[in-house]
Amino acid sequence: MIRRSLLAMAAALLAAPALAQTAAPGPTLAAVRSKGTVDCGAHPGAPGFGAPDSRGIHQGLDSDTCRAIAAAVLGDGSRVRFLVSSSAARLAMLQSGQIDVLPRTTTWTQTRDTANGLNFTAVTFYDGQGFLVRRSAGVTRASQLDGASICVTSGTTNELNLADWARSNRISFRPVVFEQNEETRIAYEAGRCDAYSTDASQLAGHRSTMPRPEDHVVLPDIISKEPLAPAVRQGDDQWFDIVRWTIFALIEAEEYGVTQANVDEMLRSERPEVRRLLGVSGDHGGFMGLDRRWAYNAIKAVGNYGEIFDRHLGRGSPIGLQRGLNDLWTRGGLMYAPPIR
Repeated sequence: MIRRSLLAMAAALLAAPALAQTAAPGPTLAAVRSKGTVDCGAHPGAPGFGAPDSRGIHQGLDSDTCRAIAAAVLGDGSRVRFLVSSSAARLAMLQSGQIDVLPRTTTWTQTRDTANGLNFTAVTFYDGQGFLVRRSAGVTRASQLDGASICVTSGTTNELNLADWARSNRISFRPVVFEQNEETRIAYEAGRCDAYSTDASQLAGHRSTMPRPEDHVVLPDIISKEPLAPAVRQGDDQWFDIVRWTIFALIEAEEYGVTQANVDEMLRSERPEVRRLLGVSGDHGGFMGLDRRWAYNAIKAVGNYGEIFDRHLGRGSPIGLQRGLNDLWTRGGLMYAPPIR
């Protein structure tokens, strides 16, 4: 009797992967396939992360993350729709179902992750809040901003971090608050405040678009942890897995040298990890209700994580950020993807 029970249990365990490979589409995946697009929350203007170019096409790390998800799900990275929102309204747009995923310079925090009906998927950029000041002011450290007016955007972690930093360091300041990042930037440029505070990467991006970037400097002080990660609604584990593992696939592709240019050639690779990543062996897409070439399609559409970073934020961009924490774990960074197997 015991032997028969053990044999039945073994048979069930062996059958589990086969059942998983035929996963039916959950509510979000079904809705995305029905309408034929992935709807993504978008920033009105964050250079390097998400901003319309001269043709009105959204460009940036967040924008390409959305395209990678569309390619993984629909086989076409262009089947996206970007819905612009303010910082204050972005979470509500996701909660209400107006968008499918929120890859919009959104910091992963405990409250957002637990009290808003949302799940954060995987970090796409490790950042921290900083300060932008005019070089002519002679300010070299944030501690010299005592009594200064500081521009900041409402509905962001930046507003809260600024208050915490000032309290902890016994610094007084006058907040000049705006609803949109673009309004905040314009106010700083117009001289309505002494400093502008937001994520350091965004400050570098905004500085690069100013008429005289050399007249402004990003201070070396970082006053917070800002792990930026796309968020989805709670209650749909399949869609959570799709978004998270698409990001991991882009990171793993960089680690194994799979690029947008060589991804077709890499289909002939003998390396087991690459074969699983590209769907040559196994059917890991099926576990999520996707085609076995889900990761291949994502890489083909936008390239690997390093290519996306360099194109919008790194050496191939006007911003010129160093990889730093956003480099691969094999090069001293924090970008580390669990194995696809």
